[in-house]
Amino acid sequence: MKIPYLKYSSLLLLGTAACSADKVKTETDLINNSGRPNILFILADDQRADALGCAGNSYIRTPNIDSLARSGVRFSNAYVMGGHHGAISAPSRAMLLSGRHLFHVYDTLDGVTTMPMQFGASGYETFGTGKWHNEKSAFEKSFKKASNVFLGGMANHFQVPCRNIGPEGKLSEPEFKGFSTDVFAGSAIDFINDYAKGNMSNPFFCYVAFTVPHDPISPKSEFIDAYPDQSLPLPGNFLPLHPFQFDDLLVRDENLLPWPRTPEQVRSVLSDYYALVSHLDKNVGNIITTLKKNGLFENTIIVYAADNGLAAGSHGLLGKQNLYEHSMKVPLIIAGPGIPEGNVSDALVYLFDLFPTLAELCNVPLPDETDGKSLVSVINGKSGGVRSSLFTAYRKSVRAVRTNEWKLIRYPERDYNQLFNLNNDPLELNNLAKTDSYKSKLDEMTVLMGKWQKDLNDNAPLSVKEVLPLEYDHTKLVRKPDQWQPEYTLVKYFGNKIEKK
Repeated sequence: MKIPYLKYSSLLLLGTAACSADKVKTETDLINNSGRPNILFILADDQRADALGCAGNSYIRTPNIDSLARSGVRFSNAYVMGGHHGAISAPSRAMLLSGRHLFHVYDTLDGVTTMPMQFGASGYETFGTGKWHNEKSAFEKSFKKASNVFLGGMANHFQVPCRNIGPEGKLSEPEFKGFSTDVFAGSAIDFINDYAKGNMSNPFFCYVAFTVPHDPISPKSEFIDAYPDQSLPLPGNFLPLHPFQFDDLLVRDENLLPWPRTPEQVRSVLSDYYALVSHLDKNVGNIITTLKKNGLFENTIIVYAADNGLAAGSHGLLGKQNLYEHSMKVPLIIAGPGIPEGNVSDALVYLFDLFPTLAELCNVPLPDETDGKSLVSVINGKSGGVRSSLFTAYRKSVRAVRTNEWKLIRYPERDYNQLFNLNNDPLELNNLAKTDSYKSKLDEMTVLMGKWQKDLNDNAPLSVKEVLPLEYDHTKLVRKPDQWQPEYTLVKYFGNKIEKK
């Protein structure tokens, strides 16, 4: 039986209103003395929304995350708004942590009230571990406790540089630790165990930000053979090459494989990618088991999400520097006390909606500058959604807008449009933009895109004077591994013949 805390949230009407304040406090005393729910926030790095069993992927094994989804609400249309440079996770995390949209926060958190900062000011014991892709000073202001914090965008998973917060509230110099997934999960487990040994006078906000399945896709040895290389199906929208040039086809993730991408190479990538996700899933299970062992599970809201998706072979791409569904859509699960079980919502939501959502659930006041919308009305079934359309952006080179049924992607530098009916074509393969019978829909979506730009103060032009060509010569694309690639990746994907940058 889930322990009611609902007098602290707008979910009071779900059936516990008759409980007296004294009774609620008595039932929650064994959990924490405030009666308010704890927060466990788990964030993956570069995980596609469909890289989960509960999302309909019958090949990947994620039993612990699937179980979490069955115990709560899974959002099937959750998005990151995009980014203004190739490292999408930096603006994504800034939006998530601030509750603000891309054009209000970009990737800068200094001087911004973050979610953990606000929860800490409201009496929560805040703890952070894992990846922090924003300013070091912003982390130090956000968390009262922390261990094994990685400052940066990517690292060798086998030798991740980690910092701890000292008594003065400052992060230490980095020390190289073991495999990132185990290190960060272990830190969260240690925090939960230590919290349970204390007086639990305040609830906790525990933020665990993993660096997998982000490149380098180098699984730990015991997971390497979890998915035999050629056993996996290709994405339904696999292409050897992206059909036209846009922005920079040599950006970050795209360097892992040569061009054209072969089915065998993409299956190899998926094998390692899925292995990283399964290793992550195992550690998610370990963290949740620790909550249960300490009697904290019933009064803890658990959020599972990722900072962005990944192409991983879809549309001839590997990375997230595009606005296709596979790169902008992310997993999002919310479970815990007062959250209905086993529900799937198709509401159009952003990651930055989580700050106002958790604040409402926990009776934490919101900063005035927050842009996100609380999803509580969706969670409790009173509303089917909080917006009728979504807008995404990548640098100044791509803009997209979608409704429940339609999606328009605009490439201003190429004067090129893609129009997809997502109901009939969820893999975005059939471009209807040049079909005469859909001209009115194209015009309608273009107007909607312009309205979003105006509302967000996005000044990127949708047309340019000098249009760049769509054609490109893939034989002139020359790749190099970066300095973070371990031996496994160098040997498997580069033949260990190319020097690092």
